[in-house]
Amino acid sequence: MLRIWRTVERTRPYARGFALSVFGVLNFVCATHLFVQHVGWIHSMSGPSMLPTLGVQGEWVIESRVVDPHKLSRGDLVIYASPIDPNRLVCKRILGLPGDTVCVDPTGIRAPSTEHVIVPKGHFWMIGDNAEFSRDSRFYGPVSMGLVAGKLVARVWPLRSFTVFRSNFENID
Repeated sequence: MLRIWRTVERTRPYARGFALSVFGVLNFVCATHLFVQHVGWIHSMSGPSMLPTLGVQGEWVIESRVVDPHKLSRGDLVIYASPIDPNRLVCKRILGLPGDTVCVDPTGIRAPSTEHVIVPKGHFWMIGDNAEFSRDSRFYGPVSMGLVAGKLVARVWPLRSFTVFRSNFENID
C-alpha cells in the first residue's frame, strides 16, 4: 500500500500539468467558438456573383458579426443564410431597405424592368454585383433580417487587393 501511495505522489505533478494543459486547450477552443459566433471571422470567398467587387475564388474577407440589421444601409455587403439552402452562407449587396420601392430586376432578365416591389418590414432586397451570375432577391424575393449573419468589413487576401468595404450607393431622389 505504501508503495502505491509513493507512486501516486510521484505522478501527481505530471497529472496536474496535464490537467492544466487540457484546461488551457478547452479554454482556447471555447473562446474561439464565442469569437466566431458573436464577433467575426475570416472567410474564403468563391463564386462569380460578386464580380468585380470580389474575385471568383481565393479571396479572404473579414466578417463582423457585431451588426444590428436595423443599422445596415443600402450598398453594404452582408453575409446571410441562403433562403434556398439555410446551411449555405452567401454574400450579396443590400439594394433595398424595409419600405423601399425597388425594381425587381433592373437587368430585365428575370422580370420586366418596369416591375417594382415594396420591401416588407424586417426584410432587405439583396443583389449580386454580377447580376447575370447571381442568385439573389430577383429569384427568392426579400430576405429576412433574421437571416443576416454579418457584414463584410475588408478583403485581406491577396494583400495586393486589400480593401476596406464601404457602401458605394448614393441616394438619387
